Amino acid sequence: MSFDPNARLDPGQVEDVRGSRIGGRGLAIGGGGLGTVVLLVVYLLMGGNLDSLVGSQDPNSGSQPQGSTLQQCNTGADANRREECRIVGYVNSIQKFWTGEFSQSGQRYEPAKTVIYSDQVSTGCGLASAQVGPFYCPEDKQVYIDLGFFQDLQTRFGARGGSLADGYVVAHEYGHHIQDLEGQLSSGAGQQGATGVSVRTELQADCFAGVWANHAAATGFLEPLTQDQIGQALDAAAAVGDDRIQQKTQGQVDSETWTHGSAAQRQKWFTTGYRQGDPKGCDTFHGNP
Repeated sequence: MSFDPNARLDPGQVEDVRGSRIGGRGLAIGGGGLGTVVLLVVYLLMGGNLDSLVGSQDPNSGSQPQGSTLQQCNTGADANRREECRIVGYVNSIQKFWTGEFSQSGQRYEPAKTVIYSDQVSTGCGLASAQVGPFYCPEDKQVYIDLGFFQDLQTRFGARGGSLADGYVVAHEYGHHIQDLEGQLSSGAGQQGATGVSVRTELQADCFAGVWANHAAATGFLEPLTQDQIGQALDAAAAVGDDRIQQKTQGQVDSETWTHGSAAQRQKWFTTGYRQGDPKGCDTFHGNP
């Protein structure tokens, strides 16, 4: 098990819109690339497709799903049994950590809701397809996740999966929320390459995910992490490295087009955050990333 079975969950931090009907235009499937939607920070680009995020700008269009199982996510025991409850548990833990971290520095943390969707979803940043993977939208300050991505992480990208692989993904997206709150997301879009601003931004989010992992048990939601679980997170980070994805999809690696960092870079910065447990150690913008 990963979660303290007696921990009390707050499902109100997560919204389930699976099954909703979304109005507006259909998706425009195109080549895309970072910068197509300037403020949208995407966790994973499988073959580009940021153009497919631009569509209806009304995040409130459509109807709510017929029913959601989030009301069954009440305890850590539920998180150990159900995938959507596991996401609730991770969101609760991550936000509790950052709330305390901001408070210690005299700041106020602004919570971000996570939206679970399927196929496509209307956001403050436009109409998004599940093809882009989990992402954070600064326009509405929400994290969006299609749960099918966690299966893709194993079947398409070769990760071994595991609970903390999921936790790493969620914590990475909340890392972008932290960057947003600190005013670090308004620049760098489109600056690609192994040492570009885009890669450095993504690596800092990986580092922030590692910082949370260091303190995860202290939030009261998770049991102490094992080395095997940390290995799950590191394995997931490597699986979505730009070099791994390019090798799988193109048969060759071009570091000049990287947007998220190599497998080694991503593992390095998650490990840095985990070992130091301090966001101040996550300065990826100076020196060699």
